[in-house]
Amino acid sequence: MRKSLFAIFCLLPSIALAAPSEEDKLFAALAQAGSPEEAQPIETKLGNLFKVSGSPSIDLLMGRATAALQAADNATARKLVDAIVKVSPHYAEGWRRRAQLQAAAGDDAGAMLSLQKAVELNPRHFEALSELANMLEDYGDKPGALKLYRRVVALDPQMNGAVRHEKALEKEVEGQGI
Repeated sequence: MRKSLFAIFCLLPSIALAAPSEEDKLFAALAQAGSPEEAQPIETKLGNLFKVSGSPSIDLLMGRATAALQAADNATARKLVDAIVKVSPHYAEGWRRRAQLQAAAGDDAGAMLSLQKAVELNPRHFEALSELANMLEDYGDKPGALKLYRRVVALDPQMNGAVRHEKALEKEVEGQGI
């Protein structure tokens, strides 16, 4: 019996444990951050990782959209971002940027749909989660907003304002504990 188990064990393919990704390491560091000031550079690094599309063409279009936004040319930025989500529909940051432009144009329903798509594509995109939670709260879906704020705080315990919103909504939605 002992030989047969050893023989089977030797035939099994070796299973290599994957090393944590850079994103995983940053989220671990974010969970350990002791203050918003300590969390901020980690949030920035994660935000930069979220912006990487894996496609030089999409990155170029995103750069041009950013330049158009900085020049206050929202119409051009919108056309570029719409092209980005059409060509690369699995790029969460493209959907998030689209949501920002939609919200700026007063299309809150479109912005919420785009943010939902961004979160669907990247469930750890704490910025998109927070933006969607803010919109839900503004539109009176306080239980939905609370659920999203809790996800944000689980990912980024120091995120500016998320903890405050979570605490306020907890009392409003769930009431005061006895």
